Amino acid sequence: MRLSSIFAIAGTFLMAAVLCLVAAGFAVTVIEDNARNSVRTELDREGMTWTEVDADGLQVFLAGVAPSEARRFAALSVAGRIVDAARVIDQMLVEDTAEIAPPRFSVEILRNDSGISLIGLVPASMDRDALLEQMESAAGGGDVIDLLESADYPVGDAWDIAVDYAVRALNQLPRAKISVEAGRVAIITMADSPEEKRKLEETLKRRVPANLRISLDVSAPRPVITPFTLRFLIEDGTARFDACSADTPEAQSVILQAAYDAGLKGATECTIGLGVPTPAWGRAAALAIKAVADLGGGSVTFADADISLIAAQGTPEGKFDDVVGGLENDLPDVFALHSVLPPPDVEGAPTIPEFVATLSPEGLVQLRGRVGSQRLRETVDSFAKARFRSGSVHTKARVVEGLPQDWPMRVLTGLEALGFLANGAVIVTPDNLTVSGQTGRKDASAQIAGLLADKLGEGEQFDIDVTYKIELDPVAGLPTPEECVARIDTILETRKINFEPGSPNFDANGESIMNDIADILGKCGEIQIEIGGHTDSQGREEMNEELSQQRANAVLDALRSRRVLTSSFTAKGYGEAQPIAGNDTEEGREANRRIEFKLIPKAEPAPDGDASGLESSEEEGQEDTAEGEGAEGAEDEQD
Repeated sequence: MRLSSIFAIAGTFLMAAVLCLVAAGFAVTVIEDNARNSVRTELDREGMTWTEVDADGLQVFLAGVAPSEARRFAALSVAGRIVDAARVIDQMLVEDTAEIAPPRFSVEILRNDSGISLIGLVPASMDRDALLEQMESAAGGGDVIDLLESADYPVGDAWDIAVDYAVRALNQLPRAKISVEAGRVAIITMADSPEEKRKLEETLKRRVPANLRISLDVSAPRPVITPFTLRFLIEDGTARFDACSADTPEAQSVILQAAYDAGLKGATECTIGLGVPTPAWGRAAALAIKAVADLGGGSVTFADADISLIAAQGTPEGKFDDVVGGLENDLPDVFALHSVLPPPDVEGAPTIPEFVATLSPEGLVQLRGRVGSQRLRETVDSFAKARFRSGSVHTKARVVEGLPQDWPMRVLTGLEALGFLANGAVIVTPDNLTVSGQTGRKDASAQIAGLLADKLGEGEQFDIDVTYKIELDPVAGLPTPEECVARIDTILETRKINFEPGSPNFDANGESIMNDIADILGKCGEIQIEIGGHTDSQGREEMNEELSQQRANAVLDALRSRRVLTSSFTAKGYGEAQPIAGNDTEEGREANRRIEFKLIPKAEPAPDGDASGLESSEEEGQEDTAEGEGAEGAEDEQD
């Protein structure tokens, strides 16, 4: 082979090699540019403009300073979506933070009758053993449950100040939730009365260190007012309250405003309590107070839904009829109005001596009119206080000379007749004695007639207008079993029996509620009632059933301790099996945690043709069979 041919072939191969190298380099550049640009574009779209992207062959390099470790990892994830994650080389740095923020230190201190629980995160530098010793001392022998975690981070003096204050406050709070943070303490607790609440708030606020913020939430049960009472008077142009009760702050404001409009001066108390017979109490009280003002004087007394309105002596009859008629029309249906218009004392007209005694539905007695001497006035007052409750008698009778000789006997006879009534009035004049009102005694009219005829003598004039009301009868007026349960349900609608968490012990309001329920059952006689305990669905089913049984038993024991006959009562725990609301909300769970009183129906007598009748038929059939066998035996003997 010639040398020129060898060079030609070698040159061809060399040129081919060069071309391959050029082509490979171009391909690599294209791949690198595509990878670099695609990753760069995606990172920019994700807002990671701080990254630097480079490529070397199939490898993609990420550089730059990430603001956080999380953002660094996010950048790697974004690049891994564009190219194979194994081809991504991490050369990124993470920005240095001047100081890592410490965690939020806080402690929840929960205290009840069983002990104290500690939950939260505290600094490792804290003297934890000393804190637990203080908790054990405050618990007074109760359990102290330590669920605290610790973290090694610095904390300022504000933390120690808050913990010290919380421990001091805990020693005064038998039941409380105390939340502690650096520089702040929040306390949620309850008091047994409004007075105790005020004292507790004053004590806790008095000892607050400087630079410590506190939040106090002290709840106190409203007093139970039985009967729910209000008494407003205008006498000699002066308005006043003898008693004032309201069910809400709104009702209190309405009542006081009506009293100020009627002439009341100065500040006055109107107690907000439980036991109101109707939500319309405030409106009814305001209407009645306005009626007294429109009459120009007199008094109005509320005892639950019974209203006694007594006009001032000398009130014109037409005005009295208009005001009372309007009040009757405006009052809610639940209220019963009893109104009294004393006869006028007309100046210059022939004086007709008169003595008036009124008995209101709530038992208040007012004595007005004329008596012949101071001694008779004292005798009448003493007689009325002996016959009725001494604290309920108000004597306004005047001493006037020249009354008939038999006046003392007529006045005392009238008071004795008033004792047969549940509410009403007696009016005594020289020529007549009138008794009117309502009673719970069927023979009251006959008894009064016999008394007046015997005391006044033959030929004396008297009038009796007495109405028998079965609901006032102490025997016939006994509520039915259904009414008893309905009255208990009415109490439980507004005053729920609550227990301490996970316990069969009543909360602060439980005892007063049980007192009211016992009062109702004490008037119901022997009835069959099931006391059912119910829980929400939190916790294991077996534990819920056991807890509900314990709570039902606690209610039964509370009634026994109040001398209620419970031989026909049963207590049953249903646990979570009978919800009345959903358990997925706190409101629903609260509704499901309840005590129910249900009437146990009496067993119905067996209908005709039941098992007993079948047994009788079978017995008769057996007798017939025996008789037939006996007859056959006799025939055999004869044969």
